[in-house]
Amino acid sequence: MEMPVIVGKEGTGTMAFSDEITKIVFNPYWNIPESIVKNEIMPAMKADPSYLKKKNMEIVKQNDSVPQIRQLPGKDNALGRVKFLFPNSFDIYLHDTPNKDLFAQQNRALSHGCIRVAKPDSLAAFILRRQSEWTPEKISAAMNSGKEQTVDVKNPVPVSITYYTAFADEKGKLNFRHDVYGYDQRTAERMFTRTKSPA
Repeated sequence: MEMPVIVGKEGTGTMAFSDEITKIVFNPYWNIPESIVKNEIMPAMKADPSYLKKKNMEIVKQNDSVPQIRQLPGKDNALGRVKFLFPNSFDIYLHDTPNKDLFAQQNRALSHGCIRVAKPDSLAAFILRRQSEWTPEKISAAMNSGKEQTVDVKNPVPVSITYYTAFADEKGKLNFRHDVYGYDQRTAERMFTRTKSPA
């Protein structure tokens, strides 16, 4: 299965690591990270007092400085209609998105770090293929119910997030991609910068 994805932009890059998908959440709440609340949502609330209502968000806990805010399930939820969880210290996961038009862009390093997938329904069907009760019809119904529902993946699916700027395709053709995070440059500097010999 292949599909376009959207990854973290420069400054909030998607980390490379391996883990296993253990849960799928249909119609998830988005518990908004404190950094996004502080840097994006609070300024928007100051400019427009009705911002939270317009975005289908609510304050969960009013802290002294930065409130805990979440976005309710719905068609405009930033996580879309489903997210795929694999426990990790980076708080990165795969999820749907309401902004499908972004998959047509050539540069898709646009997120805060999580990975948006173009075909979440197909991915859910693949992950749950050994759980016979989860037919494509049931998955579609769950995604369109508007109610949050968590499903344990009985056979966890390995996931590896990797970062390549050069690779060979299935025909053996060498492909190059833009080094979004500047990893290649830093690696080259370490490899080819000569260390001065002590006097």
